Amino acid sequence: MLKLQGKNIYLAALERTDCRKLYEDNEYDFDNPTEPTMFGASVENADAWYEEIQQLLRDNVNVRVGIFLHDGTVVGDVALQGLDDKNRTCSIGMGMSKLAYRGKGYGTEAIRLIIKYAFDNLGIERITADTLEMNLGAQRVLEKNGFTLEGRARKAVYFRGTRYDELHYGLLIDEWRQS
Repeated sequence: MLKLQGKNIYLAALERTDCRKLYEDNEYDFDNPTEPTMFGASVENADAWYEEIQQLLRDNVNVRVGIFLHDGTVVGDVALQGLDDKNRTCSIGMGMSKLAYRGKGYGTEAIRLIIKYAFDNLGIERITADTLEMNLGAQRVLEKNGFTLEGRARKAVYFRGTRYDELHYGLLIDEWRQS
């Protein structure tokens, strides 16, 4: 099995059991909410998610892998989405399952590893990412990895009784190579 090795984590294929574990471990930060979530999704939905991951991989549309600690514990997932061979672009997304796994640098390292894979192995030349204005953690991870804030969709998302700006980030291969 292909692994992208990092200092504290590695990225590898998500197996069905990993998807179930991520669903079981999923914790929402109600004190510091960063995005809308679907309450009530059952663990059985993890099987459908696993099948979707496999189908999108076969269709060459997405690459979604697990974020694993070196002891094999799955702590999150990271994805290259909307792979566009013609324009050599995609978007990136990442999530950590438990609150205890956040703020430890795992996300920053996972994003760095998947960016390197996208640029070095897939021929991608531009990666985008979107996040909500209150998701300071995501903004830090993106900026640590060289992303530039390219724009803001003002009051684009209605969440918990308030409208929030959606921030649009981008990273070009030339910028990545220079960092």
